[in-house]
Amino acid sequence: MSVSSLAAAGWFPVWQRNFLVWRKLALPSILGNLADPLIYMLGLGYGLGAMLPEIGGQSYIAFLAAGTICASTMNAATFEALYSSFSRMHVQKTWDAILNTPLGLTDVVAGELFWAATKSFFSGCAILVVVTAMGLTNGPLALFILPAIVLTGLAFAALGLIWNALAPSYDFFMYYFTLFITPMTLISGVFFPTDQLPGWLALIGAWLPLAQGVALVRPLLAGEVPADIAVHVGVLLATTAVAFAIALHLTRRRLLK
Repeated sequence: MSVSSLAAAGWFPVWQRNFLVWRKLALPSILGNLADPLIYMLGLGYGLGAMLPEIGGQSYIAFLAAGTICASTMNAATFEALYSSFSRMHVQKTWDAILNTPLGLTDVVAGELFWAATKSFFSGCAILVVVTAMGLTNGPLALFILPAIVLTGLAFAALGLIWNALAPSYDFFMYYFTLFITPMTLISGVFFPTDQLPGWLALIGAWLPLAQGVALVRPLLAGEVPADIAVHVGVLLATTAVAFAIALHLTRRRLLK
């Protein structure tokens, strides 16, 4: 393999290494990612949903299903980009070992990005399979949820890698969840329509990456073509590109200082 071709696909060995390690515990990992979102979806969907009217012509559990797919994807990407990547970088010194090969830091960070997105894809797909089994999908357009899951996972993987580059310890990650992930989940249309929020808060929530994923997945789940597809896809891609560039810069500064 030439140097140029190695550089072009240098992230893949990093991705492959993480996949081979994860494969040994794949089933428990997927089941673990399924448990929490399913409890929320079934508990709120059937429990609270029984007391609520239809939302936009669909039952509350159908409304919640789309948000659950996106939130599960977000959480899986975030946990991998934070806790697992930090372990490989700081505790297990896996990154140090890789950097002693012809691979560079860009390859390592890109490999972590694509691996976190891959794990989030597995998690989002697992929820989608359950949602489909429950009869909450409508027509073949639901297949386009798969690329929406990929885009959502990439965006949150890149954002998580920024925080990973800044974190001095595992405890630091709680600030990210408390100050960013949890508030975003509440104002991005996961649990209720954003038009229930004050106008200024709904406007902020509408441009957050989780809201972009929900805006794509919810219509597709209902068998409809999402409005403003290019905008939602563009925001997710731009978030991924900008966040990855920032994460790479901060990681390089951290490891070389």
